[in-house]
Amino acid sequence: MQKTVLFEVFELLKTLEIVTSESQFSVEWLGRSDCYLRTCRFKRMDPSISSIAVCASKLQHYGNLLSQKPQHKRLGETLLLWSERCHEQINHQAEASWVGV
Repeated sequence: MQKTVLFEVFELLKTLEIVTSESQFSVEWLGRSDCYLRTCRFKRMDPSISSIAVCASKLQHYGNLLSQKPQHKRLGETLLLWSERCHEQINHQAEASWVGV
């Protein structure tokens, strides 16, 4: 298992004090059970494309909202950047499934 973008997003959101734990991130940002990210890490599994997509969507949503407010524009742009990185991960994993990599 490579260190996927979700683990990096979790670290970012934790640093920004938006989430406090992997459990909270798994439930609120991935729409999964509270042990989802921890299980992926311990079992060395890549997170599902659908989990990454939910996270990308939420990052994009809040990024767009925050970008409209001058005092939060930089944070909004950061969230949009990470949303794009999630989409890149989705494309990479999807392509690997049909290319046979």
